Amino acid sequence: MAAPGDQRIAVPIDDPNADTEWNDILRKHGVIPEKPPSPTPMIEEAILEGRRLAHENRLEGKDLDELDELEDLEDEDFLDKYRQKRMAELSNLQKKAIHGSVYPLSKPEYQREVTDASKNGPVLVNLTSSMGNNVESRVLSELWRQAAKEYGDVKFCEIRASQAIENYPDRNCPTILVYNNGDIVKQVVTLMTLGGTRTKMQHIDNILVEVGAVPETDMRVVKRRQAAEDAEEERLAGKSIKTGTAGRGRKSDDEDDDWD
Repeated sequence: MAAPGDQRIAVPIDDPNADTEWNDILRKHGVIPEKPPSPTPMIEEAILEGRRLAHENRLEGKDLDELDELEDLEDEDFLDKYRQKRMAELSNLQKKAIHGSVYPLSKPEYQREVTDASKNGPVLVNLTSSMGNNVESRVLSELWRQAAKEYGDVKFCEIRASQAIENYPDRNCPTILVYNNGDIVKQVVTLMTLGGTRTKMQHIDNILVEVGAVPETDMRVVKRRQAAEDAEEERLAGKSIKTGTAGRGRKSDDEDDDWD
């Protein structure tokens, strides 16, 4: 309410952002601020851009054989561009693939093969258990062999923890140490923070990306992630179908009860 003697008129305002003729008049005279732009066009633009990028990158992660299978479905020039890209990537990987297997270490070799070697690129070390009943150590050793074979451009080493570090507790095995430029840049004690005994190659991929051993766009990483996403979508689709079928079955039973 206006104070006594105040000649100004109190203007009723319900919703200053509403699109009304009255609000337009008030905005014109500066009584209320201009309406902020609607976020809808920006959201729609972001969605369209996301769809465009997804369409353009739909062949990312596919190898040469998979690209050949799409000859009848994709534009020939578009496919050829990706073939050339894959061939260049493969050629580059082959040039860098100077390792290809796990290096078994002894303590006298550690400085040379790990600390010093890491000045030329990341070196990953598996401190494995000396006990035969450590399931996680067996899991990681198997993954280490697979990773060393796939990532021939990265150095993977393995040594019994008790040989590398005196009195290292077996309960901390396996331990992953990642060296770069002569220093430890990442340490993973047991597989608990990864996937436990269900740790997979995708967890190793993530470590390699995190420490800069390979880029996130590496086709080996992209391909495995895409495969995992596809498998998860199939699992959820199968679960949905199964749930829907079960629901229809229950409904049918209820309907039978009604007829009884």
